[in-house]
Amino acid sequence: MRVVIFLAALLCSLPSLASEVCKVGTDVERVSLGEVSLAYQSIGRSSDPALLLVMGLGGQLIHWPDDVVEQLCEQGFRVIRFDNRDVGLSRWNGEAPTANLAYEVLRYRLGLAVGAPYSLRNMAGDSLGLMDALGIDQFHLLGASMGGMIAQHIADMAPQRVRSLTLVMTSSGAQGLPAPSPALLQLLARREAPSREVALEQQADLLAALGSPSVVDDRAMLLHQAEIAYDRAFNPAGVERQLLAILAEGSRVDLLNRLQVPTLVVHGTADPLLPVMHGVHVAAHIRGSELRLIPGLAHRFQERFKGPLLAAVLPHLQAHRQDVQLVQM
Repeated sequence: MRVVIFLAALLCSLPSLASEVCKVGTDVERVSLGEVSLAYQSIGRSSDPALLLVMGLGGQLIHWPDDVVEQLCEQGFRVIRFDNRDVGLSRWNGEAPTANLAYEVLRYRLGLAVGAPYSLRNMAGDSLGLMDALGIDQFHLLGASMGGMIAQHIADMAPQRVRSLTLVMTSSGAQGLPAPSPALLQLLARREAPSREVALEQQADLLAALGSPSVVDDRAMLLHQAEIAYDRAFNPAGVERQLLAILAEGSRVDLLNRLQVPTLVVHGTADPLLPVMHGVHVAAHIRGSELRLIPGLAHRFQERFKGPLLAAVLPHLQAHRQDVQLVQM
């Protein structure tokens, strides 16, 4: 009888134990990888399969919604989120490179080669270096927007390490796909701000424009989100360098055609930055991939769409879940 009581008490405590392990308030740590030092968080048990989240242009690790991260962790994954080079708390180990955004954008518009201080493949190398430093050999991979482009390179560079690939609101970079609206491009181009207040207003404008037309955003909430990100880190020059890495890259169709990683492509039907055909095109070029279109989803993790996103992503992760071993250090 004592054994039965003990087991019952243990089982009843498991949900609360999982919730405690999966709290996102863990310390931000740092790892040095040659020219850059990356800030990251690891949420969950080190014995659970790792899930690496790769964020998009200008996004910090905090732009992965905490409640989504916790739910992924509670499903039995060790969730790792980090600041890409040039954003957030990540730092250059030496002097930051310089770039002339206006000049390079002009070259891009003229169809000329674009010069960038680094490439998306370099950023993919950062991600692999982070996993090396954590002693993680194999992992699940989820990238959003530019992070999805980086994830494509990771899966190409180290396919044996990627248990599953999830690409959200991203693109193949191929010519001929629908372009963002000129108004949205103007908002994206606004990187200089004379004051904190102006920077917050600009970011709130951009967040609103990236949102779904079916959702009415609260302006105060958008400003609060912008404030949190600004006060954590504000580096417009770094975002410009990330943008150049995107513009300098051509089509990834050949790369996608050779991928053999189990892949899920998730895209919104209302994406104003990378219209839905971008996601359709990505899925069409990855052999055996699955495509999930979410009605109304735009280019942000808005509250209304967190449930549908998790409903799309979790079955794919669980279907390819296998216990993965740490590298023997």
